[in-house]
Amino acid sequence: MGQISPHEEPFKIAFIGSHGVGKTTLCYGLAAQLKARDVSCEVVHEVARRCPLPINLQTTTAAQAWIVHNQIAEELVAATRYPVVVCDRSALDNYVYLLLASDRQPALDGLIDHWMKSYGLLVHVPIITAPRADGVRSDDPSFQRAVEERLIRELSVRNLAPLRLDSADRSGWLDVVVRVVLEKLDPPQLSLLDEGRIG
Repeated sequence: MGQISPHEEPFKIAFIGSHGVGKTTLCYGLAAQLKARDVSCEVVHEVARRCPLPINLQTTTAAQAWIVHNQIAEELVAATRYPVVVCDRSALDNYVYLLLASDRQPALDGLIDHWMKSYGLLVHVPIITAPRADGVRSDDPSFQRAVEERLIRELSVRNLAPLRLDSADRSGWLDVVVRVVLEKLDPPQLSLLDEGRIG
């Protein structure tokens, strides 16, 4: 399984952005590419889909607090077991849904600021099409856009600089992310893996 030592820091990648933009597809694609290179990794799935409380436009402070805390809990578990963790959302973009529904929560604000430092790479996935109805997330394009705009604002407020994918080159998104992630992982180790595969 590739459990890491207590002294090692796992490398966490989070795909961020509004709903219906392709984050989940990129998560699975990246995980597959990493595993093909013998990099042990785990995917933390979108927590909101399992929330027992209202989400989307009907969400509440309690619902979004549940989502944020469960997101962090799942990342903690994955990070103790795997050296690389791929997250379908970050704590921040989950928090953005709360900010659209209610006032800023000082206690959660501090937690989010602290937790965002744990990601080695944020990948911002832009909106290129309206969301499709999937039985869980809202398919209201104005709500999708409101989430995106608030997320961009929060990234700026917190001085976070994600890798921004080009909306004009969707077919190249995965290749870009894979290249950047591999550059950030241990290059000598990956080179040895590649050489062993060629030989």
